[in-house]
Amino acid sequence: MLRTTLLTLSFLAGLVPAQAAGQRDAAPTGLYKTDPSHSTLAWSFNHSGLSHYTARFTKVDAQLDWNSAEPEASKLTVEIDPMSVRTDYPWPEMVDFDAKIGGDPDFLAGKPITFVSNSIRVTGEKTGIVDGLLTFHGETHPATLDVTFNGSIEKHPIMGVPKIGFSATGNIRRSEWGLGFGIPELSDEVKLVIETQMVPADHQFP
Repeated sequence: MLRTTLLTLSFLAGLVPAQAAGQRDAAPTGLYKTDPSHSTLAWSFNHSGLSHYTARFTKVDAQLDWNSAEPEASKLTVEIDPMSVRTDYPWPEMVDFDAKIGGDPDFLAGKPITFVSNSIRVTGEKTGIVDGLLTFHGETHPATLDVTFNGSIEKHPIMGVPKIGFSATGNIRRSEWGLGFGIPELSDEVKLVIETQMVPADHQFP
């Protein structure tokens, strides 16, 4: 078992120099979706001025109509299950805090969360800004994501399919969506942090 593990690690390590040097073909134009095993959507806000309370969503379905030659012509749509929020509340036997955040009218109210891009602006070799409409808590308003394109590969060495990778951040004021519970003790400003890898939309996961 140890020998197999070491051989696998050696194989993966051998890929790094070639990838770092850019010696791989880019993922082609096409429709892509979230690889849930390599994606995270976390959100945080200032809590009483003492820390940044942080949670995440575990069911995020993003689709990217990717144009590799003209990224600004791409289109992004995202659907998030509000009941998939995970807070890691330490006493679930006392309070189902995830269900409260996801379903309570003072929080996400169990209503669909979506983001639909309406423009993509390329700002640098690896950076861009995605403007779109964010819907949650039953309201829709503009929101912006600052995106870093981490790269792509025509055929992933393990999964055997094209993959594209992005990092993104955004800031919203939840009161604009009618979610004013606890302000100012709980900050109005919410920070979004996204890490994702995407695969062709027709790829079948286990």
